[in-house]
Amino acid sequence: MKPHTKSWMKPRLLPLAVAWLTTRALMLSLLAWDDRVPLDIGGVGREVHVLYARWYGVLVHGTFPSDDRLWQYPPGAGPVLLSPGLLPGLTYFQAFVALTLATDALVTVVLTRAGTRTGRSLRGAALWTAALPLLLHIPLARYDVQVTALAVISLLTFSRSPRACGAFAALGALVKVWPALVLIGTPRGRTTRQAWTSAAVTAGALLLALAALFRDPFGFLRQQSGRGVQIESLGGTFLSFAHHAGWPGRVRYRYGAMEFTGPYVTTIAAASLALTVAAFGALLLWRLRARHWTPATPYDAALSAVLLFTVTSRVISPQYLVWLLGLAAVCLTSRHTTQRPVAVLIAVAAAASALAYPVLYEDVMDCTWTGSLLMLVRNGLLVAAAALSFRRLWTAGIRPARREPSPDSRHLPHETVSTS
Repeated sequence: MKPHTKSWMKPRLLPLAVAWLTTRALMLSLLAWDDRVPLDIGGVGREVHVLYARWYGVLVHGTFPSDDRLWQYPPGAGPVLLSPGLLPGLTYFQAFVALTLATDALVTVVLTRAGTRTGRSLRGAALWTAALPLLLHIPLARYDVQVTALAVISLLTFSRSPRACGAFAALGALVKVWPALVLIGTPRGRTTRQAWTSAAVTAGALLLALAALFRDPFGFLRQQSGRGVQIESLGGTFLSFAHHAGWPGRVRYRYGAMEFTGPYVTTIAAASLALTVAAFGALLLWRLRARHWTPATPYDAALSAVLLFTVTSRVISPQYLVWLLGLAAVCLTSRHTTQRPVAVLIAVAAAASALAYPVLYEDVMDCTWTGSLLMLVRNGLLVAAAALSFRRLWTAGIRPARREPSPDSRHLPHETVSTS
């Protein structure tokens, strides 16, 4: 980039840096006063204080906590939860938050660098900076920021190195599965083969390494199979309203979440699984029929795929919005993206999620009218975002508008802007 262009960018980057520092200071303040601020149940940091710290005590002895019913994560989560041990002199909680905040800063820097390239936009960095605090202090007390960072880096390295894209996607998938979906939009041909082969090789090598270093790396699968219908899921919203109509089910703490138990819960869970399969089929159909890729297509497809799998899941925890905000931010770095209105819906859904947890979580658990209507709004926004996202992805891939290639298209492999 030319020197005068960099100088022109500096005034635009300063407000972004100030906004990041200010909002993250507020998030840290909320976390520091977690049990004392008027946010209803509070205790957002207990998962790190108690659960993550307990797992750390098991992982340091070279075994996964597979006997713990709350352990439901792929083996790649182990190194992430061990990483606070790299910061001596701090408690586990302090080190975890420090590393999460550093990862948040890394995501902001990566999005900013991508946005300052010719033909790109800083809207992505702005969205991440401004929208993540809508989730209050939840992002600092979960490891979803770390997973999202791997997905963001994977997508933003695609234009320069499909192999690196695949490797980062594999790293993310080994930590929390969903980053594997970021490869759904790679254009057919050589770049797809490079990205997917790199992902497979990386995943295989790391699984072998983790299997050699830790005992029982696949024990998490036993716990995943027992998951029910979380109260914050789409199926949970249906059951919440059914409760007002006399449904006799109850809410219980199971597998690390508040879930519904009672008649028809297994039917709702099966329906959620069927919707997930249908969503996967729709994505495959899009990939088979799509003939046009822009520089933003891999980004848009990744967001659409994760949205579809999120809304059809039996679990839609508030930290899932961290994933969606990160992917939406990647989309907004490209002027070709079709997902701008989708990003707005996701940001509003993030604010609604923070109201649902932790602010009004007792209402959600008790299935009051306030709690039920709040979940209807939050999940309605996510369903609308998923439907709009896929429709725009489909339209752009099947019937794209005619326009001149953007300057950022020259950084992509040839197949990315081809029509074959």
